[in-house]
Amino acid sequence: MNPKVRVLIIRFSSIGDIVLTTPVIRCVKQQLNEGNNEVHLITKEQFKPIVKTNPYLDEVIYIEKKVSEVAEKLQNEGYDYIFDLHNNLRSAQVKRLIGTLAFTFKKHNIEKWLYVNFKINLMPKKHIVDRYMDTTKAFGIENDNKGLDYFIPKDEFLDKSSLSEPFSKQYVAIAIGGQHVGKVMPATKIIEICNALPLPVILLGGPEDYETGKLIEQGSDHEVKNTCGELSLNESASLVNQAEVVISHDTGLMHIAAAFKKPVISIWGATVPEFGMYPYMPGKGSKIIEPKDYRDRPYSKLGDRKWYKPPFKGMEKIDVNEVKQAVEEALDLTKTTEPGA
Repeated sequence: MNPKVRVLIIRFSSIGDIVLTTPVIRCVKQQLNEGNNEVHLITKEQFKPIVKTNPYLDEVIYIEKKVSEVAEKLQNEGYDYIFDLHNNLRSAQVKRLIGTLAFTFKKHNIEKWLYVNFKINLMPKKHIVDRYMDTTKAFGIENDNKGLDYFIPKDEFLDKSSLSEPFSKQYVAIAIGGQHVGKVMPATKIIEICNALPLPVILLGGPEDYETGKLIEQGSDHEVKNTCGELSLNESASLVNQAEVVISHDTGLMHIAAAFKKPVISIWGATVPEFGMYPYMPGKGSKIIEPKDYRDRPYSKLGDRKWYKPPFKGMEKIDVNEVKQAVEEALDLTKTTEPGA
């Protein structure tokens, strides 16, 4: 048998990006050196809930802010190879410290800049998961096409049966947050969507989304429950896992929903699916919805406001009827594929 190989995978942030690395983690663990390996990951401490129970990781190294916090450990681990899935100054520091052979993900920042500023699309027609997988090509590792992974610890799983009715039964989950304003629909638009849906709605998001969630809950004529800021990430993931359909902006919960093979109705604004970060192998009935007749897209690389441009208004052009129809079609498809249907 070949001697054991030890590798380090680098991805520091964010929620969605780390979830998108899980096919690489799984395939490396199962295929590299015929499985005779140790796979380590370095990431930020704040993302521990995402990776701490991943069975394909032998060890996770966490940092608060600086690589120097774990420099000695990194130098003493004896890594044979590095897969850099972040490609930034911090990951370059890790590679310099360890000094072993590294395979680095290409970000295509020039192509993104051209697309944002001149609407010239030279982006590879390839999902970012497959671009991550390209770093492993030299080892003959292949994508197993099983999609994304997300593992919720048993003691952190929130069963929907603990919720009050009607939310303890069937519901649509809406992830109302987003890292940047250009990715997020206004509350008035989400209220319209809630009112149009055939099932009760659970709103998901962080503490920063609480007030918006409260506004939506109080402003809707529909059965809506605001959980923003009240749940841990894994509790929110639990409710995503039990939802009939998930509506989400371009954000972390969208990728978690895809990991659970849920029908994902993804709403796009300042960013575009062509950047390669659309839902990866989600459930049947998933659909991408974008603003109609809005020329300035992509508005920015991350969805943030640009001082030299007018504010992004594309989210106001999301068609509520299109969202409603997509949800209804996904629900119908779910019914026809249920066992015994």
